[in-house]
Amino acid sequence: MNPAGHPHVSARSVQAALQQALDPVALEVRDDSAAHAGHAGAREGSHLSVRIVSARFAGLPRLARHRLVYDALSTLMPQGIHALAIDARAPDEP
Repeated sequence: MNPAGHPHVSARSVQAALQQALDPVALEVRDDSAAHAGHAGAREGSHLSVRIVSARFAGLPRLARHRLVYDALSTLMPQGIHALAIDARAPDEP
């Protein structure tokens, strides 16, 4: 919970789940929640941005990559993730 008592999932929790599930070669998770303070969704959970590079994404379209990320976070989503921006790439992509 955040200080106001609303659900909140930390960037650290998201990073740990993605690290374990997708074995990324690069991973950045940023908590953008403060930028959304005052907006209705801020009461419903964290606003996070993920940039992840993993061999698991090679040859997959963007939708399939996003599904892998959401699957990795399936236990955290109902605990308080309101918005998730995903940039998922294979190691050979810029």
